[in-house]
Amino acid sequence: MKRHFTEQTAIFFSVAKWMFLSSFIGIVIGAIVTVFLTVLHMAEESRTALVFPYYLLLPVALFLTVWLVRTFAPSAEGHGTEKVIEAVHKRHGQIDIKVIPVKLFATLMTIFAGGSVGKEGPGAQIGAGAASFISTLLKFHPSDRKKLVICGISAGFASVFGTPIAGAIFGVEVLVIGVIMYDVLLPSFIAGFAAFTTAQFLGIRYTYFDLHFYQNIALDLPLILKVVLAGLFFGLVSDIVVTTVSWSHRRIKAIRLHPYIKAFAGGVVLILLALVFGEQYLGLGLDTIRNTLDPNPVFSHDLPWYAFLLKTLFTSLTLGTGGSGGVITPLFYIGATSGHTFALLTGDSHFALFAALGFVSVLAGATNTPIAATIMAVELFGLEIAHYAALSAVISFLITGHRSIFPSQILAMRKSEMLEVKVGKEIEEAEVNLEDHELKKIKNIRDKLQKRRELLQQKRLEQRKSRKNRSD
Repeated sequence: MKRHFTEQTAIFFSVAKWMFLSSFIGIVIGAIVTVFLTVLHMAEESRTALVFPYYLLLPVALFLTVWLVRTFAPSAEGHGTEKVIEAVHKRHGQIDIKVIPVKLFATLMTIFAGGSVGKEGPGAQIGAGAASFISTLLKFHPSDRKKLVICGISAGFASVFGTPIAGAIFGVEVLVIGVIMYDVLLPSFIAGFAAFTTAQFLGIRYTYFDLHFYQNIALDLPLILKVVLAGLFFGLVSDIVVTTVSWSHRRIKAIRLHPYIKAFAGGVVLILLALVFGEQYLGLGLDTIRNTLDPNPVFSHDLPWYAFLLKTLFTSLTLGTGGSGGVITPLFYIGATSGHTFALLTGDSHFALFAALGFVSVLAGATNTPIAATIMAVELFGLEIAHYAALSAVISFLITGHRSIFPSQILAMRKSEMLEVKVGKEIEEAEVNLEDHELKKIKNIRDKLQKRRELLQQKRLEQRKSRKNRSD
């Protein structure tokens, strides 16, 4: 009885401690992200004051972004969330405080000029940086700092997109593929809710989509089969995105030019692409996302089927040449437009449904977060989409394979029993091969086929000899 009382008392104090700490962290991050989102909105609105197309500033903006990051905070490079995951796994969540202002200004410049990036990566990195700074200031134990930084990821994600539950789950699901970190679940939930509530209180308004699924879509077998096919399609799209972003980063890095020159040249290439294909693939692309999620099918005639491929190209070039920003908003764009393409290819009339499924399924596949993606579908689109979203997101997650838009994720599972995968390492270092017994099966099949060929050849030779003897 005494031991039971001691255990319950310790748990009570632990819960109370983390409720207080995560609430405080969530409020602070919600306030910081509110400033970031407000300034970003003002920057986008101020484009109208320019006497020339805003995207002509891309070469200068990317040049200044690279200079700012390289000069003041090299760890602020890239799309934000990746650096936070790396800090959690390798440095117990220690992040340079300079990341916060540098990331904020670098992202503002990139998005203002039309760079194809998102706002959630900087939100997560700013939140994680603030949590790390507070932990260091109060001299927390490294393990507590690590927890608070994970809370920072959740709070940043929740306050940027207005999805507190999905934000909390994302923060604990994105770190290790195949493992939910239950010890951080309560702090992440509280931090996400606190940040979301704070941002709303300070004036941030979020967009939710009332798609009326309960009125237009019945639960029927043909539609379920199409959703399964859609999950396979979104898994392939996720694979294309991850491969393209990774390949572009490596190829651009291998070019023997100064980073400033590559940044300026990358801006020039993006301008040329925008002149050829249109400026709808620049920036956040929120208008296009809203249009694909509009139940009114009028927009279906205006969006080209290859829109998701062009957005992938624009995003890869922006990030590869030094642009600062997140990758998840582009994933939403790619997912929604690829869902629209799937509906066109299959002749289905549910354009908004498949756009919504693509919105969350490409996120699930590219980031290996199917649970967070499913919950996000419910928070953004309503409960009626839950069963379809869960099916599509999990299939996409599996089909994408052992790769990720965040190469610092730790791999803790294999996605097929037919594969031999080295778990416990970063996903970019994972070695994937056919399982030994599967190799033996294939070898046995080959041996049997070879023996059959030899027997057939021997039989043919005997038949020829027999025919020759008869003719003689």
